[in-house]
Order: sequence, then structure tokens, then C-alpha cells
Amino acid sequence: MQFVDEASIIVEAGNGGNGCLSFRREKYVPKGGPDGGDGGHGGSVYLIGDDALNTLIDFKYQRFYKAQNGQPGMGRQMSGRAGEDLHVKVPVGTTVIDEDTLEVIADVTEIGQVVMVAQAGRRGLGNIHFKSSTNRAPRRTTPGTEGERRNLRLEMKVMADVGLLGLPNAGKSTLIRSVSAAKPKVANYPFTTLVPNLGVVKLGLHEHFVMADVPGLIEGASDGAGLGLRFLKHLTRTRLLFHVVDVAPFDESDPVQAAEAIIHELGEFSPALAELPRWLVLNKLDLLPVDEREATVDEIVRRLGWQGPVFRVSAISSDGTDALVQAAYRWLTEQRRLEHEDEEAAERVREMRSRMEEEAVARTEARLGRKRPHVDDDDDFDDDDDHDVEIEYAP
Repeated sequence: MQFVDEASIIVEAGNGGNGCLSFRREKYVPKGGPDGGDGGHGGSVYLIGDDALNTLIDFKYQRFYKAQNGQPGMGRQMSGRAGEDLHVKVPVGTTVIDEDTLEVIADVTEIGQVVMVAQAGRRGLGNIHFKSSTNRAPRRTTPGTEGERRNLRLEMKVMADVGLLGLPNAGKSTLIRSVSAAKPKVANYPFTTLVPNLGVVKLGLHEHFVMADVPGLIEGASDGAGLGLRFLKHLTRTRLLFHVVDVAPFDESDPVQAAEAIIHELGEFSPALAELPRWLVLNKLDLLPVDEREATVDEIVRRLGWQGPVFRVSAISSDGTDALVQAAYRWLTEQRRLEHEDEEAAERVREMRSRMEEEAVARTEARLGRKRPHVDDDDDFDDDDDHDVEIEYAP
């Protein structure tokens, strides 16, 4: 199916029903008085996080969502029926942005999280509310108010603990296949991965974490080369990045220059994301002679000036992958403990997330500033950014 991670929709809450102007008229009751009832409140529009969804493709075909209007009031002090609220399911990890103000309305990050995106109109009052000792026959009512209407942009970012970063053919898809049940396409040519893939890495009965593989970057991605930086946003919700480097590229290119190009493109996309903890994963060691492996690894680390953790793996044979995922699980567990017990650590994480969100809003503003999207029920989506490929998520 198509993987769609951005969509523009219109949501409109229901209008409130008008109040009723009515007088009681019954046989043998000459002075019945006012009996106009109130209108009903309109329905609001809510978004609900649903883990069964992993793409925004549904919003490609339906772009207008409206809650029910409230019914007008009636005589005999009968109030109109309230309009039903409209609940729209979205994937967990969806950011909701008001396209007109560029305000981030909400981040749907939990299953079952409910967010109101359009406020219902209020009911109008019937003339029964305006009777008094000096006004026995009021002819005054109030109309119901209009429901809120908003142009929204939905941007989905996959929810994962670890993200894979690297050039095409660095072995990211092979790595996620090796350590999880995910089965992304693997082939001996660049850009076999066209959409993000998620895999659940299980280390025990209750020990697991989620890994995300995104399409590879190439030099110049920040200027639109290759698939550009379109899918890098899916790494902004991760806690840890694996920078996968091919130590024996088939085109005999320099692994150090390849790694430096990725670091540059990452910084161009998001300075905050570039500060996320990142581990160097040197892959395809099986392609090097045994007596040259250690020297090659030491040379790459030295030339990069790398100070962080370094892991040597061969994803295709699973050599070294167990040590990698075990270390990642321990790090993630310790990180969660620190955030729970240390307020300063938690604040640093919140501050980094806030910076990433501000950068995302700035990118959205720049994109919408160049071309304000036009949302119309009858218009078809532009399919240029969509991909007719199969996307498989690990169970």
C-alpha cells in the first residue's frame, strides 16, 4: 500500500441550534406565556491515536470532516438535540498543525490519546429565558454560534527508540532484518528502501525496543538530491541513532568521507537532531580480510575523530549484532530511569524535543510560505511524494 506521512485536511465542528420563539397556546389557558426551547450544542471534532494505523493514506481520499449540527429549539420548552461529536482515528506519532497560523495544536504520541481540533458551536437560547415581571411576552431569542473550522496539516513520525542513519547500501535494512522480525526489501543497488520500516527488537520475554530504518541519505540531500531529507523527520522521536557505515563499499569510495557527508546533511536538516546520542556502527566487516579489519576500523575512527561508542558488525551474518542490541537496550533502560528520577535529565530531553519541534514548524512554515496548499474536497492529492510500495512493520 502507499505510505503517506503528510496530509492536509479540513475539519469543521457542528453549529449550535437556534433558540425557539414560541408561546404556549392551549384551550382555556389565555395567558400561556413563552415556551420556546433552547437549541442543541453542535458536535466537536476529535482526533484519536490508533496503533493499528501506520500511514495517513486514509486522508488522501477523504479530506473534509464535519461534526453534526445541533437541532433548533422547539415549542413546549423542548430543547433541540445536540449534534454528535466526530472522532477521527490517526496514527500514533501524528503532529497536528494549523496551516493558517502554523500553531502546533497537538502531538498524538499515545494510544487512545484524544485531542479536540475543532470546538463545537454553542446552543442558542429560547424566549423562555427572557421573560420577566416587566416583559411577560418576550420575543427575544439567541442564535446558535458557528462551529470552528480549521485547515489542518497532519505530519506522521514513526515512534521508535533507535533510528538507523547512513548512506544507501550501508546495510541498514539488512541490520534491521537481522535483529528484528521486520522484512524490508534488500537488494544490491541504492535506494531499495523508499519508506520507513519499523522492527521490534526482542531480547527476552519483556525486554524489547523499536528500531526504525529510513531511506538512505546521499551528499546534497539538503538540496534535494536523492530522496532528500523527506524521511529524516521520522528520526526526531528516537532516543538513539545508529550511524551505519559500510567499511568496504563496492565502488571503493572512502568510508570516512561517506560518514562525514551524513553528519553534514544531518546538521543541515536539524541541529537539534544532530545532537542526539549517536553510535558508530561499522558494517560489512566480513568483506575485509581478517588481518586488515582492526587496522581499517582504527583508521576510520581516527580520521573521523570519533569519541563515542563504536561497534563492529556484519549484519548479513549477524556477527556483532547481539552485542550492539544488548548495549542499546541497557542504554535505553538507563536513560528512561534517569529521566524518571532526575528532573534535570528530563528537562534536557524536553528541551531537545522542543527544539526539534520548533525546527519542524520552521520547515513547515518555509514550505507553506513558498506554496500555500489549497484544500478542496474534489481535488486529488498530488501523488509525487507518495510511493506505491509495500511497507511492512514487525508484529
